[in-house]
Amino acid sequence: LAVLAVFSCYSLVNAFQWIQYSILSNVFAGFYGVTFPQIDWLSMVYMVAYVPLILPATWLLDARGLRLTALLGAGLNALGAWLKCGSLAPQRYPLTLAAQAVCAVAQVFILGLPSRIASVWFGPTEVSTACAVAVLGNQLGTAIGFLLPPVLVPNTPNDIDLMAHNIGIMFYGTAIVSTLLFFLTGVVFEEKPKYPPSHSQAVLQSKPAEDYSYKQSIINLFKNIPFILLLISYGIMTGAFYSVSTLLNQMIVTHYEGEEVNAGRIGLTLVVAGMVGSIICGLWLDYTKTYKQTTLIVYILSFIGLLVFTFTLDLGYLIVVFVTGGVLGFFMTGYLPLGFEFAVEITYPESEGTSSGLLNASAQIFGIVFTLVQGKLTTDYSPRAGNIFLCAWIFVGIILTALIKSDLRRHNVNSGIMNLDVKAVPVDSPVEPESTTLKIQSAL
Repeated sequence: LAVLAVFSCYSLVNAFQWIQYSILSNVFAGFYGVTFPQIDWLSMVYMVAYVPLILPATWLLDARGLRLTALLGAGLNALGAWLKCGSLAPQRYPLTLAAQAVCAVAQVFILGLPSRIASVWFGPTEVSTACAVAVLGNQLGTAIGFLLPPVLVPNTPNDIDLMAHNIGIMFYGTAIVSTLLFFLTGVVFEEKPKYPPSHSQAVLQSKPAEDYSYKQSIINLFKNIPFILLLISYGIMTGAFYSVSTLLNQMIVTHYEGEEVNAGRIGLTLVVAGMVGSIICGLWLDYTKTYKQTTLIVYILSFIGLLVFTFTLDLGYLIVVFVTGGVLGFFMTGYLPLGFEFAVEITYPESEGTSSGLLNASAQIFGIVFTLVQGKLTTDYSPRAGNIFLCAWIFVGIILTALIKSDLRRHNVNSGIMNLDVKAVPVDSPVEPESTTLKIQSAL
């Protein structure tokens, strides 16, 4: 629980740093004297950095372990936060972009860890809930990133010095918290528990290190057709969420001028509702193991939620936007841990970090494309045009999810070992533990 809590906290701060610019896009555009697309790049740099770095990062996780990867994520997160403190002047947009790029690299060592932490540290009846809680930290960071920056940095275009002072409070506060979490990670994080928490982990840990090939693992994943379908559908859904989050301020301010604070609150509502959805989905999966059915239902409801949000955005009633944004967030953000756990189930015994890393890489690629296209449609036409574009893609994702053939390998391993005939290994037999493990693997 301590490992899970510390990870969730520094993941929270990293997500906060991702969205803190976008929710104040008009404020930062005025402060740095740049265009809205340039401010959008402060969010998209997270997505751009992830794609080329994810394979080296997942190799590092598999080769050097959980502790080193966690320290890199927390350390780079703190470094990027301190670099931002040097960008508190209108002409320093390049420095704040470089600092955000460092935070983006930190994200590479964060996003793929939830399923690995859950599998290594939690038992078979807790693993989906633990994964949901780990993802929850990142979502909570996004929620705070929607809520806090508009409160800390009100739009004062006629007083740049006051604006710089307010931005400084946000930047320095983030840097101090990030540094404390880095040191806490060094104290709390361990590679694995003393005893394996599940039968599937016991089998994996019994394999000699030389039997594992990272290259072969990647090849196996790309030969797995259900995983490829999930890779695309997960990328579509999560990329759409990234795009909506990045452009939310522009969508709200277009129809409700001067409502930057409420735009942040709507973003908060979207993510908090999604956090509730994540926990409920995690508990449901632990109880039922209905991975494909749950994933498909949540996908369909996300599509409906985005349609309702799109066609009620310009009605002139902010309360309606709050409600529809909450419904959209409940399903769209609640989908994130479902994708992680579904991937682990259909790809076992491949590394959880590798499958999660590839899912996130897909999400970043779709997120970049969706943000650029939706941003262009929103600027040139209207927010409705951009949202309809996303709806069309999510409908494609529904079809791909329906085509996935579910083969719950990890669940079957845990169930299979628990159902083995105890007579297969006599209690009084002088069998070494390693031989017992081999008997179990042979029986499976």
